[in-house]
Amino acid sequence: MATIIRGNMQETQQAYLLHSRPFKEHQLIIDLLTQNDGKVSAVISSGHSLKANKKGILQPFSRFTIQLSGRHQLKKASQLESLHQHKMLLGNSLYSGLYINELLVKLLPENIPCETLFEHYAQAIDCLDKSDTIEPILRKFEMQLLDELGFSLDFSVVSDSLNEQWQFIVEQGFVEANPSSKLPIFTRDDLLAIAVGNSTTPNSLNTHKILMRQMLNHLLGHKPLKSRELFMARDKKQ
Repeated sequence: MATIIRGNMQETQQAYLLHSRPFKEHQLIIDLLTQNDGKVSAVISSGHSLKANKKGILQPFSRFTIQLSGRHQLKKASQLESLHQHKMLLGNSLYSGLYINELLVKLLPENIPCETLFEHYAQAIDCLDKSDTIEPILRKFEMQLLDELGFSLDFSVVSDSLNEQWQFIVEQGFVEANPSSKLPIFTRDDLLAIAVGNSTTPNSLNTHKILMRQMLNHLLGHKPLKSRELFMARDKKQ
């Protein structure tokens, strides 16, 4: 399947579309999560040369092959081929998928291979397509993304201590709870459940969500996410 010529940055590889936006006349800039090169931005024709069936392939959450070429950071994309039926995420699953895509666009560096994260993304989209239980899927992928970025949470200080209440400071990690601090207080049991991938109770899931929000807000520079705004707008309507 793959024809790879690294000198010219020309290859056919698997990819997912994360985001697209208009560029010049009859062209789009597309942000891709690729199997071999991580996040890649590329230009693709959006005119007659991109036939209707190809436009159907170039949709979020669809896995396809694409040829990338060029020596510059902004590549040229062509040769779209579908690998499977387009996943039609709906409702909360759709919002969650858009949230994951936005995190990748804003946090992943360009052209850094991340094959493991590519497969984690594929698994997350597949789970969103099949399950109505969204929170554990999002928390798991957020942890995997943090691992890829080099910001894994270190729970060892919690497991090595008998202290029952903890707080999290991004620059320091977990510290024993200070009642005078305005930071959220977490229990040892909930943190240890997260550490072993077993945050299934309402309390541990809420703890996990708050921890991920602290970390991701820090990495995002506390800039708002459009996908979160969609969640908030939906909640107001309900």
